[in-house]
Amino acid sequence: MSETNLSRTLTGKVVSDKMDKTITVLVERKVKHALYGKIMVRSKKYHVHDENNEFHAGDTVIIEECRPLSKTKAWRVIKLMEKAITI
Repeated sequence: MSETNLSRTLTGKVVSDKMDKTITVLVERKVKHALYGKIMVRSKKYHVHDENNEFHAGDTVIIEECRPLSKTKAWRVIKLMEKAITI
């Protein structure tokens, strides 16, 4: 029996890369208000494992849930979607 990938994946923007082997990713999602029906933006920050320190602020990345790597870090980067524009 083949196993499928059941881990959660999210897409977000890197907002900080100041830590060693860790980046902070901001994930935004749009939800509809239960009573008024207005679309609202909800956001959450995740600490994500970046083994080679290759991702920088402004990059858009896909992250995947994994085993806990530290007290606050239980996600790792899967791939880079879009590189930040630097001038």
